[in-house]
Amino acid sequence: MTLVRKGDAKLIRELNRSIILDIIRKQGPISRAEISKVVQISPTTVASCINALMEDSLVMESGTGVSSGGRKPILVQLNPNDRFLIGVAVNASKITIAAFNLYATVQKKISHSLRNETYSDVCDFLITRLKDFLAGFEQKDNCLGISITFQGIVDANKGVVVYNPKLNMSNVSLKDKIEAALHIPTYIDNDTNGSLLAEKGYGHYQQAKNLIYVTIGDGVGASILVNDAIYRGYLGGAGEFGHTTINFNGPVCECGNIGCLENYVSWQATQSRIEEELSQGKQSILSDVLKKKGQLTIETFHQAVLQQDPLALSIMDNIAFYLGVGLVNIINLFNPEKIIVGGELANNNPYFIQKLNEFVLKHSLETHTENFEILPSSFGDDSEVIGAASVLLHDLFHSTIR
Repeated sequence: MTLVRKGDAKLIRELNRSIILDIIRKQGPISRAEISKVVQISPTTVASCINALMEDSLVMESGTGVSSGGRKPILVQLNPNDRFLIGVAVNASKITIAAFNLYATVQKKISHSLRNETYSDVCDFLITRLKDFLAGFEQKDNCLGISITFQGIVDANKGVVVYNPKLNMSNVSLKDKIEAALHIPTYIDNDTNGSLLAEKGYGHYQQAKNLIYVTIGDGVGASILVNDAIYRGYLGGAGEFGHTTINFNGPVCECGNIGCLENYVSWQATQSRIEEELSQGKQSILSDVLKKKGQLTIETFHQAVLQQDPLALSIMDNIAFYLGVGLVNIINLFNPEKIIVGGELANNNPYFIQKLNEFVLKHSLETHTENFEILPSSFGDDSEVIGAASVLLHDLFHSTIR
């Protein structure tokens, strides 16, 4: 739960700074006078705020505008490359670390597999990898912060990973650990919330005020935007879409429940299904892949779908059916403008998005699907790590969604 501070002078300065910086980001180059008109803040306050932003190397002057009778106004714009931030996306199989400028553009990126690494504690492993990554930057003082997203339940205000069964994490004060080790401001949030913030800040769906972002890959999660604010739930656990029950006669989930959606549509469930079908003699180009490489990947599965392999299409249809059942419930419950589906199983997979649209339009309430559409993520394979960066960037530019 976000604590609300009273309107003291420091808070007002912080809000003015975020508002003005966001206007410059979206509309720059722009004059100080025009900013004052747009945000309805006094010219003196705007000038003072911009001076402070320039001292922090976040804003720079960039030429002159058109005169309306007096001197030509000096324009200001975002200074995107003097400062940088680190975005980190952690899932069950890998850690992706990237450096970003202030426009959320990836400048450097590296991934570390968690499946092939030996480590006793994921926090210590992450800190070591961050130290290695930061060693490549001469001016570490120019780093605005480290922004990390995790699957599972995260208390964003406290920076605590409350529950992540895949990585055996429970009530881990990750923010405190990272800041103690690296002395850099650190932000923590749920991965799907980060992806939704990325869409609102930099994606194709910035104007929507009622969105659902669903991610499907190692796990299944959802982030819910209601009237332009993320709905986090009482204890920050809203959006555990993968742990909604769709079959009370189904298998036991790692969360302890029975028949969770994640057990039918995650990559782990999909991989098991493919291997089971192949063992029963089903013909597929995936059989040759499994023999040659010893394991299947999401990429090889996608390729099989693109090549219209019968087994791959059949399994993709099955995933679309089960996920579609869950999405119909979400649509009827929340009546969103759009649902964005991202994650490794959905990225670069137009066949899957088409099947989901067909299913939900057939089974949802007609009143809820007028002008409604399921759409892919704006960022494809970079959606997770851009989502991680967006947690910090959102805090920097505005405070209306978190």
